[in-house]
Amino acid sequence: MPTSTLLIIDLEATCWENRQAPNGEAQSNDNMEIIEIGCALATRQGRLLDTRSFLVRPTRYPVLSEFCTGLTSITQEMVDEAPAFPGAIQAMNAWLGDLPDDFIWCSWGNYDRLHLEAQSQEHDARPAVLAFPHLNLKRIWRRTTGQKRKNGFAHALAFHDLDFEGHHHRGVDDARNMARVLLYMDWALESELLTSPEMMV
Repeated sequence: MPTSTLLIIDLEATCWENRQAPNGEAQSNDNMEIIEIGCALATRQGRLLDTRSFLVRPTRYPVLSEFCTGLTSITQEMVDEAPAFPGAIQAMNAWLGDLPDDFIWCSWGNYDRLHLEAQSQEHDARPAVLAFPHLNLKRIWRRTTGQKRKNGFAHALAFHDLDFEGHHHRGVDDARNMARVLLYMDWALESELLTSPEMMV
């Protein structure tokens, strides 16, 4: 793996149209389960090296809502055939292999980092990436462009005159599209924006 390689992760999770879980609780990270870990390996210059989608079978609420399937394009059959969270993490670790000492992983915002950390602790799973620093791409993009209010990823693509490719809210497609904006980042800002790893593997 080239030393300039970084990993972009975009998660998809169980969700419901009225933002209410089947047991009546409000939808939150505590009851939303990861159903896809979308991954894109790329260079800081935006060259896409590899992508992978790791689907996950939810266990708390194993039946996906119609809203969730419509939003993500992930079907019940797809998650039924997928491993539970620990098995998906094992597959992702095997795909990544040995990571270089200067490896970092990224996501657009902090939601993906926090949800991955929380679910990994809940299931006693050990994603290799959690031993490495995390970069919030939204923060470095905002600092690079000066855009403060409109900082959603759809706006970032539009800012650079890029159209979304694939299915929005499908993790692997979202991650692949995020790789396309790496070229526009001011990487001199990277070191001051990194979040230290929370979990040692």
